[in-house]
Amino acid sequence: MTSSNSLCANNNLPQVLHQFAKLYIKNYQHCHNQLPKIEHDVQWVSPCEQGGIEKGDTKKIKTEKSVVSWQPVEITSADELSFENVESALALTLHPDIKTYFTTIYSEQLAAKTEDGDLSLLFAWNKDDFQRLQENIIGHILMKRRLKQAETVFFAVTDEDDMIISIENDTGAVWVEQVGCKPHKKLSNSITEFITQLTPIV
Repeated sequence: MTSSNSLCANNNLPQVLHQFAKLYIKNYQHCHNQLPKIEHDVQWVSPCEQGGIEKGDTKKIKTEKSVVSWQPVEITSADELSFENVESALALTLHPDIKTYFTTIYSEQLAAKTEDGDLSLLFAWNKDDFQRLQENIIGHILMKRRLKQAETVFFAVTDEDDMIISIENDTGAVWVEQVGCKPHKKLSNSITEFITQLTPIV
């Protein structure tokens, strides 16, 4: 299986995200001889969906519902995704890496491992999901303000309850934080650097 260490740390964030997503799908297909599948929801379609709708009961999903293959896809300028409403509502400027991360690809969560444990990278599944993500970010930052803590934005969840991976808005550094608490462990100086250190879990 290909190692994520081959990703170039000098690449910019969109390139690193695309490389990790492609590596995830390549490794998944190597292990399972197919694209990953997800339950199909006619009310929650995504440009990530590939091919036709299938019956359930696959290796990964045991369900009577229909399933569909998926893979991460690039978000195009036609989607006009923007954080302007979030910045206006909060009267702040989000770190550029936060905006770039969430407007580069649509995807289901991508599981990965680090030296410190397992995590799942979070992305928007579609335009409606991006709007829901924005609402969650606003709620998270308002909570940080009430607690008089540095403003952060989450982008991954861990295998430990209430532990999230976030970007510190002022610096762009990546931290582990428990929900409601101050970040307690710095993982990387930037999200670009952090993602180059990840290995997909498929």
